[in-house]
Amino acid sequence: MSSPRSTAKAAMRRAANAAGRARPPKPVAKSTSADAKRLAAAIERDIANAKLDVLSAEALQALIAACARLYTARREAGEEFAPVGNNTISATDVMVMSSGLLRAAGLAAFELGMWQGFTGR
Repeated sequence: MSSPRSTAKAAMRRAANAAGRARPPKPVAKSTSADAKRLAAAIERDIANAKLDVLSAEALQALIAACARLYTARREAGEEFAPVGNNTISATDVMVMSSGLLRAAGLAAFELGMWQGFTGR
């Protein structure tokens, strides 16, 4: 488990390294966002049709991990937006996913509360 301070230091190092680059990072292609929206819509349709095997467990894990890292990187870069839109997922969805993420990282809800208090996030 990394401490909030070590996480903050790592974010500061990444930002400093990014600032020192000769070339700015390439902007994300609009097609990537369009592809992501199409994938999300296809997954939602399959859920509505009770087709829950639309993604393998490994593909779902890779997608969740990549989205979590991207969201974190954008927040650390100064963007402020919620990870999902208002009323787009249920409270149960939030609790199940949050519990799974905490368990996967070997964390408890208590540690989340402490981190939120320490960082103000």
